Amino acid sequence: MRRSFNLLKVLALGASCLAAPTAQAQDFPNRPIKIVVPAAAGGPTHITAQMLAEKMQASLGQPVIVEPKPGAGNNLGAEFVAKSAPDGYTLLFATTGTHAINQTLFKKLPFDPIKDFDPVSLVVQYPLMLVVSSDLPVKSVKELIEYARKNPGKLNRASGGMGTSMHLSGELFVKQANIEAPHIPYKGSAPALNDLMGGHVQLMFDSMITTMPLVESGQLRALAVTGKKRSPLLPNVPTIAESGLPDYEATGWTGIVVPAGTPRDVIMKLNGAIVEAIKSPPVQEAFRKQAAEPVGSSPEEFAAFIRKETDKWGATIRAAGISAD
Repeated sequence: MRRSFNLLKVLALGASCLAAPTAQAQDFPNRPIKIVVPAAAGGPTHITAQMLAEKMQASLGQPVIVEPKPGAGNNLGAEFVAKSAPDGYTLLFATTGTHAINQTLFKKLPFDPIKDFDPVSLVVQYPLMLVVSSDLPVKSVKELIEYARKNPGKLNRASGGMGTSMHLSGELFVKQANIEAPHIPYKGSAPALNDLMGGHVQLMFDSMITTMPLVESGQLRALAVTGKKRSPLLPNVPTIAESGLPDYEATGWTGIVVPAGTPRDVIMKLNGAIVEAIKSPPVQEAFRKQAAEPVGSSPEEFAAFIRKETDKWGATIRAAGISAD
């Protein structure tokens, strides 16, 4: 009799454990959700996360709080989320750095971008712009490549920092174009752009939101954008792919990931709220004003995208011999 009673207890416990994830997903969320942004407050990544959070909380019925945790090349915020409970209440606003660049750029990370996270959705992609100083005698990518080949040693390429997507976009460009344009890293985009306008360096890849006013004022010349298609903000500026390098594409991006082991039903509930928010016309308009292209994806699509980006930027970093250590 006692054995039968104990067996019933074991069976009941097993059934309750199996039902727990479903019950958790049905009750989710029942308290505020936090999106950790691994970048500084007030920057484009933080602004994009806030736009998304505002729309998500209307769908989920709970506050969605954006918390900046900058530092260590975006690694600080990513490590925090990797070590958080896999319950769907702590999300990472993953970036090109945290999930495609840093695992090759740094010899050792305090987290594994693949094993320690489960993808939820790609949010936006940020095409960059290739700009040159206004006194450089080129008006297209083709002319820039020809100039570089005819004038070796006369092109220097600026970026806002070593290992950034701006830096690596330039590395990918010079490799595919088969030209030389030595990289000069600056501490941020502002001093790099100042030297570009002054003619001390000749070309640079940077965010559209930063470079557009300088192009429109005539202080810089835009040659191309780095995405798959032209930007609606500057429809007359071609892509690099249509300018003679058909395999070229380079964008910054952000997406939502959660700690590995988060229940599938919770992931799908978050995915639904994110995709719904991204499809909202006000959010799409707000993103595009930030020169961000809204995406939205399934977890599987985002996982495949991360793998592809990791392969591309890993190969670029290794070929250029770049290291943050």
